[in-house]
Amino acid sequence: MRNEEARLRQRVAKAMTYVLISVASLVAVFPILWAISSALKLPQQQYQWPPQLIPWPVYFGNFTRLFEVMKMGRYLLNSTVISVTSMVGMCISSSMGAYAFSRLRFRGRDFLFAVLLATMMIPYAITMIPTFFVFTKLKLVDTFVPLIAPNWFGSAFMVFLLRQAYVAVPQELVDAAKLDGAGHDAIFLRIFVPLTMPTLVTVALLQFLFSWNDLLGPLIYINNPDLYTVQRGLSLLLGRAGTGIDRRGVSMAGALLGMVPMLTLYVFGQRYFIGGLTRSGIKG
Repeated sequence: MRNEEARLRQRVAKAMTYVLISVASLVAVFPILWAISSALKLPQQQYQWPPQLIPWPVYFGNFTRLFEVMKMGRYLLNSTVISVTSMVGMCISSSMGAYAFSRLRFRGRDFLFAVLLATMMIPYAITMIPTFFVFTKLKLVDTFVPLIAPNWFGSAFMVFLLRQAYVAVPQELVDAAKLDGAGHDAIFLRIFVPLTMPTLVTVALLQFLFSWNDLLGPLIYINNPDLYTVQRGLSLLLGRAGTGIDRRGVSMAGALLGMVPMLTLYVFGQRYFIGGLTRSGIKG
């Protein structure tokens, strides 16, 4: 009798877990489904009540209108250039810094690492104005450099993430490589990079997402419309998509195009993303 009651409780608990997961998944996915629905609706259907989730007839005019009112293709290219170059720079600089903090022995290493982590508590608003003055003096405002160059000097969070993975690499592998005459460059490239590739891919994905979603940076440094990023262009979309009820559909079409690269990267890199966080000791 007690066994049957225990099994019944387990089944109820399992069913409740599935229900909660399904509800949470629906809440998370619904905004994307609504954006797709709005992007494919006719202008007169946008404010229809009751709302229509499945658009009929399917209308692609919002995407055509999007490319008419703004240089969306140019903005997608600009965001891709900025995000990819920032991603490459972040992976190179952060991985090298993490290797130094995890395997090299030098005076003040732990203190410097603590100082590096302490910089994570400095709000961006404090460094925003001095950084802007620096790039203004260098005459680099209205270029991609202010949006890319800082990422080539690493990030405290990314260094911490990679360092946690490098610490877990067995020291025996390093000692064996040293006996074979390998230097730090060979040890780093042939041992640490391959063994911690999931974490490195995680850093690459995170940095790409940060750069792609960045709105404040382009607002501060970019004035030339030809250099606008996707987020900078979308911020102006509501005021340029025309007047009347067709504005929502065009805006949703732009938002969908802006989400496509991020969703694609996450789908293909999800396995590495989860594995990288697990290897680094960060759990959700």
